[in-house]
Amino acid sequence: MKPRIAVLLGDPAGIGPELIARLLARPENRERAELLLIADRRELDEGMRIAGADFEYTVAADAQSASFVDGLPALIDFRLADDAPYVRAEASERGGRYSLEAFKLALELTQKNVTQAVLFAPLNKSSMHLAGMRESDELEWFAHQLGYGGRFCEFNVIDELWTSRVTSHMALKDVSARLSVERIVEAVDLIDCGLKGAGIAHPRIAVCGFNPHNGDNGAFGREELDVIGPAVEMARLRGYAVEGPYPADTIFVRAFEKQAFDGVVTMYHDQGQIAMKLMGFWRGVTVHGGLPIPITTPAHGTAFDIQGEGRADVGATQKAFDIACRMALQRL
Repeated sequence: MKPRIAVLLGDPAGIGPELIARLLARPENRERAELLLIADRRELDEGMRIAGADFEYTVAADAQSASFVDGLPALIDFRLADDAPYVRAEASERGGRYSLEAFKLALELTQKNVTQAVLFAPLNKSSMHLAGMRESDELEWFAHQLGYGGRFCEFNVIDELWTSRVTSHMALKDVSARLSVERIVEAVDLIDCGLKGAGIAHPRIAVCGFNPHNGDNGAFGREELDVIGPAVEMARLRGYAVEGPYPADTIFVRAFEKQAFDGVVTMYHDQGQIAMKLMGFWRGVTVHGGLPIPITTPAHGTAFDIQGEGRADVGATQKAFDIACRMALQRL
């Protein structure tokens, strides 16, 4: 059996429709899963026009009546009630409302296992906040919609290397106070579960230090000695294949170039983000980790500056699709 994946165009003001058109125009992608598009048909067709790449699809009234004959994707023609044109290349309340409402249906279907994963093209946070999203980002909004109260975090993926972080959107001066043995072990557990959900049976995980040169044995910071080192030891005792802490300036050489690890746990947002984006911005994927359903997306944004020009790079969307297929298959 093939897994079934819910596919969303993201914010219609950006490059999302073009990216999905490029992705699904490739026959080998359409063969890997049953693809349920939840999208305004006109936006999908416009994306194909911009991309100069098209594919056939069937149209269904709802998920129950969707037909995937001959490997064709099925489309639920999802439109807002006001049915007005979308603005292009700028944030808008209507674009955000379209994104959120389409996502509600995708989350519901995937939570019920009608679809096994969600792949979405880039969203725009400003648009979603204009549309009434109160959470700081889509990950928190997803958790709220799913009624999920457990730990979750954003995984960033380049090729086969995954990263997670102990803290995220906060001032750097506040990070040290938020580091604890249990929070670091929880971050190890989250990325271990995420990697296993993507088909890695025995994940190898590295933990990053906090201070330059790992604090140089306490000369300028004791977080490695007092918190991070003990957390790594506790994680080992709990059965995780984890090592560290490693200095931030060498950990990605070990993990990426030497392929010594499958995942890296960093202490704060940019500690991992800078390295990952330098290694392959147009290959980067975001996996919304810890949630009860798999959700993936390209790590870049809506790229309003090139919307409609037909030159959006599908590389990261392809990688996000690859991971969604693997995670959906594991769930199936």
